[in-house]
Amino acid sequence: MVACQGIADKPVSDQSEAAPPTPSADCRTITHGLGDTEICGQPQRVVVLGPYLLEQVLALGAQPAGYADHMALHQGDYTNPAQQIPYLGGWVTTQPVNVGLAYQPSIEGIARVQPDLILSPDYNAGQYAALSAIAPTLVFDVAGGQTHLREIGQVLNRGDRAETLIAETENRVKAAQAEFAAVVAEHPNVLMLSSGDAQTFSLISHSNSFCGSLVKDLGFQPLYPQGLEAAEIGTATEISLEVLPELNAADSIILLGFNWDTPTRSSGNDFTSHQLNRLKQAWSDNAIAQSLNASKSGRVYFMPAYLCLGLPGPIGTELYLDELRTQLLSPSTPQTP
Repeated sequence: MVACQGIADKPVSDQSEAAPPTPSADCRTITHGLGDTEICGQPQRVVVLGPYLLEQVLALGAQPAGYADHMALHQGDYTNPAQQIPYLGGWVTTQPVNVGLAYQPSIEGIARVQPDLILSPDYNAGQYAALSAIAPTLVFDVAGGQTHLREIGQVLNRGDRAETLIAETENRVKAAQAEFAAVVAEHPNVLMLSSGDAQTFSLISHSNSFCGSLVKDLGFQPLYPQGLEAAEIGTATEISLEVLPELNAADSIILLGFNWDTPTRSSGNDFTSHQLNRLKQAWSDNAIAQSLNASKSGRVYFMPAYLCLGLPGPIGTELYLDELRTQLLSPSTPQTP
């Protein structure tokens, strides 16, 4: 979390414990994926469904009363969020109620929180009526790593902070371009894929995800299969292992790994290892993968998909940049399981 210190100061009491709104408190109408919702005053008990929205709430200096992660990484409430919520836990000063999974939240769990605001991804649209019966609910499109800092800033009465974060993030990316200039000049072509088992891969393009767009913003040239334009690559566009030799012009390969299995004691508590070890081993054992120029030159990089696919906002941008610095700017050495 040290990398995030320059983005947003960790919330303090005067940020997260504002006075309760009065009947005459200011009201504003927020447009979101399912219409317009009126929010009055300063929301105090916010339920956040998904890390993509939690990140933006935390960056704005607010705190969750209830939270649903994207993976079943923890059972029970978040009594020790620094250990229980990947990447963002160090920013959480509350002990949020665990309200299930972001795409399958517990209505009963959310009601237990007694929230005055619910922030939800759009794939919970079928539960919008049930959620809205509990508290004002705003639904946001998170496909491709879209951020909604301005809207969430309005909701939380922190619009000025949102504008500051947007400007700071743009400046960080511009500054990082100079850091990566030498590597871009020597190794410009990058192939980005996500996979859990190194058998099938989803293409990551600069038009379908924050992960790809940031790499392109740094100056790298994304590589795609011949005849396939970036705009045609959707978030579910897959290629097989056998297609990879056709993309052997890639100087570097960035593999975004995931593991949906619930961690066990035997798998350890290291989130990164749990997400990547299976993919790393499968890549290492596969003759096709090892025949690629990027593998031979030690320029295959493994990162949890959760990092950039799940955290597209200000905090995630800095964490992702820091990971790219650590791996791509370090001396090239083959990554082994």
